[in-house]
Amino acid sequence: MSGKADDLQDDFVPDETIVLSEEEDVSDDGPESMSGGDQDQEGESSHKVQSSDDKEKKRKRREKEKERKAKKRRMAETLEPAQPMSIAFQPPTQLAEYLSSMQAKTFSKMSSIELVDMQIPESSIADTTIWTGPRTLDELVDFIPKVLPALKVSMAQRPKLNGTPCLIFVAGAALRVADVTRVLKTKKLRGEKGGEVAKLFARHFKLEEHVTYLKRTKIGVAVGTPGRLGKLLCETDAVNVAKVTHVILDVSYQDAKKRTLLDIPETRDEVFKTVLGAPKLLQSIKAGNVKVVLF
Repeated sequence: MSGKADDLQDDFVPDETIVLSEEEDVSDDGPESMSGGDQDQEGESSHKVQSSDDKEKKRKRREKEKERKAKKRRMAETLEPAQPMSIAFQPPTQLAEYLSSMQAKTFSKMSSIELVDMQIPESSIADTTIWTGPRTLDELVDFIPKVLPALKVSMAQRPKLNGTPCLIFVAGAALRVADVTRVLKTKKLRGEKGGEVAKLFARHFKLEEHVTYLKRTKIGVAVGTPGRLGKLLCETDAVNVAKVTHVILDVSYQDAKKRTLLDIPETRDEVFKTVLGAPKLLQSIKAGNVKVVLF
């Protein structure tokens, strides 16, 4: 009950005239009562019209949303090339030309004679044309044993020295590095004795932390961004490349802007200047001791 009702006194007796008036109003079927009914009908009719309009608006919104999604899907199909279009599917001759053209962008001020000294020899590029399936992380566990069996054997062996990987895997971003690391940690590749898989990128980790980790850990694989790998290779002695047999470049993966590892100027420059361009590693590549793999 409201506050006003609570204020009524217990001995209050309503006026009979008022009671009678109220009863007459309730039972009155006159014009006013009929008018109220008409208003109800009009209200119901208005409600039905409004409901119909709302349904029509919702239907149109659904159609527009469906059309928008279809358009987006068509654009995606147009913009996203089929996986076999990745440069990684090409034989070593074309891959050597591709890497040379990318290097020319990085070393744009070098003469053609100077560029020759930096080029990756065709003989040092792995032939992966035997693999015709997708080049995705889901397939990497099968790709290595089939295409790079010698690397699979090395990955399953326990390293004798700290910071001495047999494989360097170069990925374009920290999140991609983390994903690759999880895949390469599988026992199908490392067995029971394989070395640790080092996850190397600048986000959350200082260079000094990685140096300390590598110097006290027997790693079999180093997975990292070009920036962090380059600093470790060129500015520290934390990574010993004496046992490196393969360098895998993650060129099939595209970021949100559909760019690959070598499409992005910053990462491309770091790959050629400080990773493949690291003096000791480049020397091993040119000597034929290290194979460059485009995945």
